Amino acid sequence: MRGLGKAGGTAGAVLVALALGFGGGMRFAQQQPRAAAQPSSTQVAQSGHEEMDAAHEARVKAFPAKTQGTGGQVMQPKRIGGVKVFEVTAKAVQWEVEPGIRRAAFAYNGVVPGPTIRVTEGDRVRVILKNELPESTSIHFHGLITPNAMDGVPFVTQPPVKPGQTFTYEFVAKPAGTHMYHSHNGPDQITKGLLGAFIVAPKGGEAKVDADVVMVVNDGPLGYTLNGKSFPATQPIVVKLGQRFRIRYMNEGQIIHPMHLHGLVQQVVAKDGRRLAQPYLVDTLNVAPGERYDVLVQASEPGVWALHCHILSHAESARGMHGMVTAVIVQK
Repeated sequence: MRGLGKAGGTAGAVLVALALGFGGGMRFAQQQPRAAAQPSSTQVAQSGHEEMDAAHEARVKAFPAKTQGTGGQVMQPKRIGGVKVFEVTAKAVQWEVEPGIRRAAFAYNGVVPGPTIRVTEGDRVRVILKNELPESTSIHFHGLITPNAMDGVPFVTQPPVKPGQTFTYEFVAKPAGTHMYHSHNGPDQITKGLLGAFIVAPKGGEAKVDADVVMVVNDGPLGYTLNGKSFPATQPIVVKLGQRFRIRYMNEGQIIHPMHLHGLVQQVVAKDGRRLAQPYLVDTLNVAPGERYDVLVQASEPGVWALHCHILSHAESARGMHGMVTAVIVQK
């Protein structure tokens, strides 16, 4: 298996592990279940399960599959007179969510999610929106405290940004934490891809981690996606044994997604951009629409561990795993 084979040990081990499924929340194993020594006469020979198993295995072997386009890359700002300037263009694209499957999407700068904006608390930020969509749009900075005129709600705080127009947002970045930016016009612009992460680092710095992972969960016209991709095109989180990593969950969809990590414990340290006075431990974290959670995970056990939405129809089907599935690979 490309990618997983290199990072997690042997491809075969990964394959068998993922093929075991999610129901029991068990650790990935390297041993196939043994067949019954003497099958009963009631067993159905050569049933459709073999076809299903083959389809499931093929999808796991493809993980992480190559697709065109990668969203969420950190955008480098221009610096003009002490202001950090970010330029985003909203336009219609055909977005490949998994190999060979392209869906009509709206995107910032041509990718889903849009580029990640990272600044420090207290920075003066300017975001210039250019609308190349066939309809009006706007940007709302979800979780950030902005002047009312910069809140991005058409006909409430600003006129809609019509096709061909530009609009400039400017504000001081606050509070520190994990936030989002997205459209605030119409019922489906966000679910079609007009979304991105907006991360404000505290002046005093954050807890040190070996990897900092943004995970935008979404549902709607693009399907069930993690960072704009569906399994097997999702990307694994690869860390070394003993390292600590952060996941920043952001739900830009319309339904709750309980995010379940096998084998490792998630320590919830922040909600909606605000640090918790009393962090708590979970293996499954309900992330509601509009919510953001920061979790810290200690890579304490080697192996390949599934990470998926625990509404199983969002993660499995008759053809095997799909949608909101990825893996954490802990290398020895």
